[in-house]
Amino acid sequence: MNMVNSKSFLFGSLIVMFGGLTTIHAQKKANTLKDLIQYVDPMIGTAKMGHTYPGATVPFGSVQLSPETDTIAYGLNGKYNGEVYKYCAGYQYEDKTIVGFSHTHFSGTGHSDLGDFLIMPTTGKLQLNPGTAAKPLSGYRSAFSHATEKAAPAYYSVLLEDHNIKAELTATTRVGMHQYTFPKSDEAHIILDLTSGIYNYDKKNVWTFVRVENDTLITGYRQTNGWARTRTVYFAMSFSKPIKSYGQAALEKSVYRGFWGRFDQTKNFPEMAGQNLKLFFDFNTDEGEKIKIKMALSPVSSAGALENMKKEIPDWDFERVKKQSQEVWNKELNKIQIETLQKEDLVNFYTAMYHAFLGPTEYMDLDGNYKGLDMNVHKAENFKNYTSYSLWDTYRALHPLFNIVQPSRNSDMISSMLAHSNQSVHKMLPIWSHYANENWCMIGYHSVSVVADAIVKGNGDFDREKALQACVNTAKVGYYDGLDYYMKMGYVPEDKNGASVSKTLEYAYDDWAIAQAAKKLGKTEIYNEFIERSKNYKNVYDAKTGFMRPKLNDGTFKKEFDPLDTHGQGFIEGNSWNYSLYVPQDPAEMIKMMGGNDKFNVRLDSLFNMHLPDKYFENTEDITRDGIIGNYVHGNEPSHHVVYLYNWTNSPWKAQDKIRMILKKMYRNGADGLGGNDDFGQMSAWYIFSSLGFYPVAPGSDEYALGSPLVKNAIFNLENGKNFEVETVNQSDKNVFVSKVLLNGKQLDKPFLKHSDVLNGGKITFYMSAKPNKKKY
Repeated sequence: MNMVNSKSFLFGSLIVMFGGLTTIHAQKKANTLKDLIQYVDPMIGTAKMGHTYPGATVPFGSVQLSPETDTIAYGLNGKYNGEVYKYCAGYQYEDKTIVGFSHTHFSGTGHSDLGDFLIMPTTGKLQLNPGTAAKPLSGYRSAFSHATEKAAPAYYSVLLEDHNIKAELTATTRVGMHQYTFPKSDEAHIILDLTSGIYNYDKKNVWTFVRVENDTLITGYRQTNGWARTRTVYFAMSFSKPIKSYGQAALEKSVYRGFWGRFDQTKNFPEMAGQNLKLFFDFNTDEGEKIKIKMALSPVSSAGALENMKKEIPDWDFERVKKQSQEVWNKELNKIQIETLQKEDLVNFYTAMYHAFLGPTEYMDLDGNYKGLDMNVHKAENFKNYTSYSLWDTYRALHPLFNIVQPSRNSDMISSMLAHSNQSVHKMLPIWSHYANENWCMIGYHSVSVVADAIVKGNGDFDREKALQACVNTAKVGYYDGLDYYMKMGYVPEDKNGASVSKTLEYAYDDWAIAQAAKKLGKTEIYNEFIERSKNYKNVYDAKTGFMRPKLNDGTFKKEFDPLDTHGQGFIEGNSWNYSLYVPQDPAEMIKMMGGNDKFNVRLDSLFNMHLPDKYFENTEDITRDGIIGNYVHGNEPSHHVVYLYNWTNSPWKAQDKIRMILKKMYRNGADGLGGNDDFGQMSAWYIFSSLGFYPVAPGSDEYALGSPLVKNAIFNLENGKNFEVETVNQSDKNVFVSKVLLNGKQLDKPFLKHSDVLNGGKITFYMSAKPNKKKY
């Protein structure tokens, strides 16, 4: 994207976007939909470590239909292959070939799975292996150019140069739709590679099964053992044109073959099964002929997938599906309408909203059926079932954002978590779950934060008392990740359980969140128990060094200690310098513990000003210099609240220019525009909140910390029918400090905003200045 800064652009674009500044208040009341998808660039984050995908999907959709650009395996010579990390989303912008288009992806994660049902159109001699990036003509992959590539919400297209085929993709919630424009050919093929996947390795495919129902309909399923170890996805695949012939690659040899050997299963045999199936479907095509494919998914059955297809895309009108899915996106993006000084900021903001609304994803058929954690079929009653919870990341800002702009969905997500808990043999809420599996990734039990935040903020359209009990149960499973030590000793000992300081700190925060929910529901006994547990952060604070520090089972601190080091120091995805500031539930007490306002201000200042040598992160996969400012690591979530801690000191103004600096440095237009993994929308949610001028430092509290808004104006079109407006006066790139704040015309004397102030509607006005206001806020 080109940065446009001229006054002519500003005036013209704002007229297009808002219909003229003079009518903005009338529009605000009418909730007029603006054309906002034009500002979304799905290519942002597809380079380096952003780990986003550029393909077609709808908000919270079950299908994420996107290109794969390589087939790097998870293992190399029996060990982890570090190169595979680049392909968490299947796509890397720097690559020059496309292997095909698969239907399931994670957005912005630091680990991966999925990549189901890869489809690739080809012409000429049939090839059933993908080839290599160095020798693309040795397989079915194709060269491509970004010059012919287009990515937009619910649409992706590219020219597959080696086959001269234009590929176009769109999607509904449960169905991916392909449109391939072929040249004239007697050797046109559609390949369905059921061995392909993201983070692939030998024997990841447990089993695949396919039926050719007739000359246009294929059904089947794929079962894998990956991040989710018992994951089964069913499909129904329909062609717009009858198949001329079809077949599969020769089956792998097995000691036992049964009596299937009497058939030639490689050509026109309508039933196929095995661990690794590669299928082909042959056609004759005229010049410019379009072959369309509908691929519907189901967590339950191929019959369910077929019903999803019939109801979501009953015809073959690709443009209609694209148009309707883009209208869905535009409606969601209009939940926050903003005005900015520069087009670049519009693109960053609405792309962040796009990324924030990619997950969690719906996980059920249209009839409400889904497969549960117990591998049985369940029916979602009075809620939509969701999956893919990257909770260590998303509890911080994404779910709090949903409590404002997606409250109904967030309530359904919590109902889904409660169903997970009921089906769990551990009786725990999810840690990091997807596709009817718990993968146990990362630390803490942050689902309780999501539940508590919704209860405290009044978004509790679920059984709140059962939800609170599920939180309590989760926090008392002693065999989970050092939790028994934590409950007995008040901390996790490093010589008994690694990443001990991070776990102690995060458990303490989660316990505080449980206490807040209990307080809201009048459960005094639970409140007293968990508010006491929430103080355990003090047990790993070393007053002599001023840092959180790993403590051993005998009660002494670990002797070898480097507060800048991430590895072997009791922390995960962060060092003590950053993690020592992780007491979001009680910043005032933390500041007092660390020497008071003056000393704490110096500490925070130095975090942003000091230099972190490369040796401290050179062996960390997901952190590069791009995600670091001083020793402040924005590319990893434990630091996301840190800049707002100035609000609990006598110098809240010190946060304001730093927030604007982070917004500009960590978020840019272009494929490499993210300073780290988007982590299923958490990085994007930070941008959205911070651009609007406030942030949820401690989900479970009804307060937001104020910062320095980047927008000129913003309107929240709330689900309850009300509007909340963010207005800035004297906004500019130089005026990054806030001289005063008015809420509904009354000046605030503290740098905080209540959740109810937002939900009740009204206006907050920030008066911006080039000089800080160093007096009392």
